[in-house]
Amino acid sequence: MRIAVMGAGGVGGYYGALLARAGHDVLFFARGAHRAAMLATRQIQIHSVHGDLLVSPVQVVDDPADLPPADWIIVAVKTPATEEAARTIWPLVGPHTTVTSFQNGVDAAQRIGAVIGPDHLLGAATWISSYIESPGIIRQVSPFRRVVLGEFDGSITPRAQKLAQALSAAGVDVSVTEDVRRVLWTKFLFISAISGVGAVTRLPIGDYRHVPASRRLLRQLMEEVRAVAHAAGVPLAPQVVDETMALVDASPADMKPSLQRDVESGRPSELESMIGVLVERGRALDVPAPISTFVHAALLPAQLLAQARTAPSGRSPAP
Repeated sequence: MRIAVMGAGGVGGYYGALLARAGHDVLFFARGAHRAAMLATRQIQIHSVHGDLLVSPVQVVDDPADLPPADWIIVAVKTPATEEAARTIWPLVGPHTTVTSFQNGVDAAQRIGAVIGPDHLLGAATWISSYIESPGIIRQVSPFRRVVLGEFDGSITPRAQKLAQALSAAGVDVSVTEDVRRVLWTKFLFISAISGVGAVTRLPIGDYRHVPASRRLLRQLMEEVRAVAHAAGVPLAPQVVDETMALVDASPADMKPSLQRDVESGRPSELESMIGVLVERGRALDVPAPISTFVHAALLPAQLLAQARTAPSGRSPAP
């Protein structure tokens, strides 16, 4: 397949490299020093607990205007850049192009669909811990590299099965579901909780998950996600919090989610998509969310400072 990866960071770069190694024609969209290193060396390196790999020569592109349509587009940019990414990939979207979001949060696919049209969208969720170690080099640290695909209408389609087969052949643990919205919210329950508590404590997951007070904080944040999801019409399994806490306990002790890494590095983060959305939707649906509100308030000042440092001259970030 001809595959375009919009956002060649820890997630997109890793999965794109696996698919390239499996024989697919993969185009990477990257930015900044990471893009410059990939262009200079004509390669992308992966250091992984599953084995290292090198894609060389790597195809790094800037302007898709003159390129033929892709069979599959993976969007893996940070969520604040979702609409911009959707506009960028639009020239690559042909009549039979499938687009999947490998982003965090629960609304990225719908935001992409508002730009390119919902018929191209296939729901997706991924579980992985992977990040840019240095320009041109990605480190993948989690024992899991899992993807779940599914149509938003609940059907099982040939395109979902085709992409699942491609990921499986590349070494990914993949499945196709009839209820992708529930899968997205179940994943969100995990990633939002460890992102929020990790960013507040500034510690790896192994240093706070067994401390009684911070463990309670994790559970309480997860319970808020479950309540908001239920109010939004996506009831999660009764045991979802217990199962997610077991996943927390099984995670590598040194794991830090991307939001936490961004906060610690002083970079703009996915705070609004990961925590702010719970505050907003909880308020709209009349669901109390005191833990999410606290975490959001605690992290917001640093977020605004990071946005101010990176905003174009003369522009101020929105609060």
